Amino acid sequence: MLKKVHVSQIKLGMFIHRLEGDWLDHPFWKTRFVLKTERDLQKLRASVIQEIWIDPALGLDLEPDPEPVAAVPLPESRVPEKASDAAPVEQLPLDRPTAELDSEIGKASAIVRRAKQQVAQLFAVAKEGDAPAPEVAHGLAGEVAESVMRHPSALVSLSRLKAQEDYVYLHSLAVSALMVALARQMGMDEERCRLAGLAGLLHNVGMAMVPAEIIKKKGKLSDEETFVVRAHPVQGYEMLKSSADYPKEILEACLHHHERWDGAGYPFGLEAEAIPLFARMCAICDAYDAITSNRSYRSGWDPGESIAQMASWTGQFDQELFNAFVRSMGVFPTGSLVRLQSQKLAVVVDQNPNSQTTPVVKVFYSLRSQMHIPPERVDLGHPSCRDRIVSREPAAEWSKLGLDSLWAGSDVRRR
Repeated sequence: MLKKVHVSQIKLGMFIHRLEGDWLDHPFWKTRFVLKTERDLQKLRASVIQEIWIDPALGLDLEPDPEPVAAVPLPESRVPEKASDAAPVEQLPLDRPTAELDSEIGKASAIVRRAKQQVAQLFAVAKEGDAPAPEVAHGLAGEVAESVMRHPSALVSLSRLKAQEDYVYLHSLAVSALMVALARQMGMDEERCRLAGLAGLLHNVGMAMVPAEIIKKKGKLSDEETFVVRAHPVQGYEMLKSSADYPKEILEACLHHHERWDGAGYPFGLEAEAIPLFARMCAICDAYDAITSNRSYRSGWDPGESIAQMASWTGQFDQELFNAFVRSMGVFPTGSLVRLQSQKLAVVVDQNPNSQTTPVVKVFYSLRSQMHIPPERVDLGHPSCRDRIVSREPAAEWSKLGLDSLWAGSDVRRR
């Protein structure tokens, strides 16, 4: 029989059946397991989780009249760059953006237009087997970092809206922005954030060597084509290594961004913390942009749906890093379609730094009347607001409503 117990009563050997509370507050992404290590026990006691369901049939039971154990105070979750790193990077609370989203959207749109041409030129050079010019790549990564620092939602969300023919180039821009946002969430300083942006910008440079017909193919790749595609991390690494001006973090992200936490990735099958930090970060950012983008063979997933899907991919990502990524994006990322308690549809237009579940939304459609209503901006986190999100909505079912224009603006979408 399952038992609900207080976190102070938990001990090693108990079978954890379920953790109470918001999933984002859970210190583990797995939910059913035997608690085996002191480190996991301390992590559990240091979390905000107060109650836990245990299964005595699969692990230890409560002792009679247990003595409460005081919670062990621990610092915030830390992510080491290497297993032996003695000074890991902390995840810190974010400051509020220094710019309004509407203002930064315009600037981000200009960056996207310039970046498309610049990244195309970088890839053209790479296609000839030469490393892209460091000064050009550094300059573009710097622009990306500055935009994300001013307001993380603008460029991160806008770069998702890419035409199919621009995917290869703007995918690199999107991953660059996502990397900066993640590095910022992890508490990295400005220099490291810029370096993370550069890693995202160049992580996929080896794809320049993949024939266009393979990249654009709509059907399943043959074994030979798959082999060609899987060679791109090594090809990109060798290309960048030929230039002495790229730091090792950039080379590592390029070479290892398709490795998996459980060791099932490529090209070397590295696992866990043997995978360099920037490569682990890049794996998450690369996957998120890939599944949220429209391709010739499928439509992109809604941002909120994508976060939920990625959370279910057991063994693919560093769980602590993915936790930080979710916090950087929000449980309901900008552009997500949501249903409100008031039976209205809304699109998430901005995040509240202090609350993952109460973003700023733009209400635009009544489900009761099945009609459009005048768009209204609503801050769900404001003390006077009585509405709330009850569910995500599948964006594909409402694609004719022009969702992206509601948060990005119709003039930006036309560009």
